[in-house]
Formats: sequence, structure tokens, C-alpha cells
Amino acid sequence: MSAVMKSERAVPLHTIEAAPVPARFARGWHCLGLASDYTDGKPHSLNIFGTRLVIFQGEDGAIRILNAWCPHMGADLGLGAVEGNGVVCKFHGWRWNGSDGVCDHIPYAKRIPPKARIKTWPSCVQNKLLFVWNDPEGALPPVEQAIPRIDPVYSDEWSDWSIVNWTIHNNCRELIDNIADMAHFVSVHGSTNVVYFANLFEQHKATQIMVGANDRLGGGDYLTTIASYYGPAYQITHMFGKMGGVPVESVLLNSHTPIDQNSFELRFGVLVKKFPGMSDEACDAMVKSYVELTNKAFGEDVDIWHNKVRIDNPLLCDGDGPVYQNRQWYEQFYFDAAAVPAELTKRRFVEIDKGIAEKPEARHAFDN
Repeated sequence: MSAVMKSERAVPLHTIEAAPVPARFARGWHCLGLASDYTDGKPHSLNIFGTRLVIFQGEDGAIRILNAWCPHMGADLGLGAVEGNGVVCKFHGWRWNGSDGVCDHIPYAKRIPPKARIKTWPSCVQNKLLFVWNDPEGALPPVEQAIPRIDPVYSDEWSDWSIVNWTIHNNCRELIDNIADMAHFVSVHGSTNVVYFANLFEQHKATQIMVGANDRLGGGDYLTTIASYYGPAYQITHMFGKMGGVPVESVLLNSHTPIDQNSFELRFGVLVKKFPGMSDEACDAMVKSYVELTNKAFGEDVDIWHNKVRIDNPLLCDGDGPVYQNRQWYEQFYFDAAAVPAELTKRRFVEIDKGIAEKPEARHAFDN
């Protein structure tokens, strides 16, 4: 037997293992983009959570979300029309109240069937964004998990949201792994010297704190980011860097909503603080350029997500970051609320310090 064959047999192989993806969708708030996208007086259909929802603004100004499949004959309510605070099915004219999902009018019937009711979904508007609450148990969202306000969204000193939307053909856990994946910032995003990387896990929040040099977004200078997940699907990053030698402060939105267990909608948004002393034209041009750079940087992940397999036992090394701890935190959203193990929500802080002069504060991005 040759020495080469003996050597090959002596090296153990790591076999990828992957259990089936969860049958349920994560409990928590999910962002559906700008609230203004749904306030044109029309119903809007959206395929998420393994079904179809209809979203519309009633005459009272509130945005409502219902199951879209009409239980009468199965038509999509998104093809219908908004009437008052309800939506009217185009197929036979049944009107469904947006507040409780009850059918309150059938134009050709003397009596409305007592079971004529469809599911309503809790929603809220915060930071000019629309959110829908998903809970397999049907419970209302707890107050302590309310979406925190981001003051820059409402300031004239900042740009408006610029949001792009991708459809990713993979399970959404592949995106969540980024919270703890320090190494990919170098190989994918062009960071040249990550000197500090930390994760803070606490209840329904998970934060990544990073300081590193980046040629694309920081002009070679150090970039500081504080990126916080509030629940399983909505992440806000507060970022400080430079562009052309000019300090840049920005806020990034990274939010996903599952279409089914093997695909999800990913919304990525950018807010940029306007540059003092510049003309409006020069400021707008620099903001636009920075938004394009951040969109491109985040989009570099997309090809990888489209072309990777699920792996429950990743083969890690000492510079990879706390991937397993991050996945433990994420698991809480797939338990019934009362059955979540305390181990998954306890406060944990993990850091990799490569010689930073002054450590950033261990905090979440926009806690009120």
C-alpha cells in the first residue's frame, strides 16, 4: 500500500449532517417593507408563511392584514377592492371586516353563515415600516418585544429609506448565521483587518459588534457596526465609517420573511445621515453613491445563499465566531412560547479581541 493511500485513510472525514427544516415558521415580528407601499387604497397580495395574505389600508387609516384565500370559493381577496375597513372579494362580493376577519356583507344572501370568518394577523407600523406578527399558537405580540423606534427615520438630517428586495431560495437560517460569522466579512465583503468582533445574546435580541478596516465602505479606514436582531427576522445596523475621507453615519435594514421553508423574501434598506456644509446636489449624489455601495456589499451574500446546503454540524475553527451559540439563540423562536428553554434566552456575551485600543460598548443598536 502506498504512503499516499495510507495518509488519505488516516485523515478522518467530516460528514455533513442536516435534519429536516422546521415545519413551523418563526414566532416574531417580520418586516414587509415601507408602510407607504400599502396605503394606495388597494388590496395587496403577498405569499408568505406558506400561504397568501392580503394587506390593505382601511378608511380609518389603519393597515390590516388577513388571510387572502376567501373561504367561500377560494378566490384571492387581493383581486378585490377595499370598502370601508374591509375588503370585498371580486368573485362573489363577500365583504370581510379587516378588524376581526368576520364577513359582514353578502350582497345576495339573507343570512351570513356563522363560520364566515378568516384569520387576521397582528400588525404595526414603526420607523415608517410595516410589520406582521407570526405566532403558530395565535398569541398576540408581547409588549417587551415591540419594535424600537429609530429616531433618524424621522429626522430631516437623514435621507429616506432606500430599500431593495430579493427572493432567496434557501431556508432563512442561512441568513441568521451571519450574526456570528466573523470570517466571511474578509472573504466576501472585503474587510482587511477585523480587530474586534463580539456577540451579545439576550432574550429575543442578538447583536453583532464589529470594528474592522474596509476599503469598500470605509475607504480603508476602520468601520464600526452595531447590528441587532429584534426577534428572528428584523435586524437594524448602526454603522460608522468614511467615504472619500468624509465621516459617514448610516442605518441598515436587514429583514426577511419566509415564503415557505425553502425560500424567503429579503429586504435590505439604507438610511444615510446627510453631510453638513455640502450643497443639496452634492449631498444627494454622495448619499446615492453610498447607498449603492452598501447595496452591492450586502448583495455579495446573495449568490452564496442561493448555492449552499443546510449543515447542522459545521466544521468550525477558532476564528469563526460563536456559530453554535447563535443557533441556540435562534431556536427559541421555533418553540411554543411557554416551552422555550431558559438556556436559549439567557444573556451571553462572546468576543474576539485582536488588539483594539478601545472596545465598543456591549449594547444593542437602538434600544429605547
